[in-house]
Amino acid sequence: QVQLVESGGGFVQAGDSLRLSCSASGGPFSRYAMGWFRQAPGQERQFVGSISWSGRPTFYADSVEGRFTIARDNPKNTVYLQMNNLKFEDTAVYYCAAAMPGSSWYNGYGFDSWGQGNQVTVSS
Repeated sequence: QVQLVESGGGFVQAGDSLRLSCSASGGPFSRYAMGWFRQAPGQERQFVGSISWSGRPTFYADSVEGRFTIARDNPKNTVYLQMNNLKFEDTAVYYCAAAMPGSSWYNGYGFDSWGQGNQVTVSS
């Protein structure tokens, strides 16, 4: 089981940019596909995007396509979520997750290890 810790969230205004980081430990990070999810108040957790073990390909939800970018630095055991042109609707707790081999990680399934979450608040 890999341990994940998110950081970099905060309070921003609409149109601003923010980068979240997810640091991994306790597992073979370079072998995991990684994903980002978010959960807004009163809503179910939703898939934001995912990235393969090597850094490509990447996949994104329609709601963030073109604005968010996922990247990873395997030597640093870190995955990033770059969020540009943030909107009020992006306000949520953001979670980093790791997927086991053989899962449908590209569709948002098979993520077994989760971070504690990191709040992103966007004012309108």
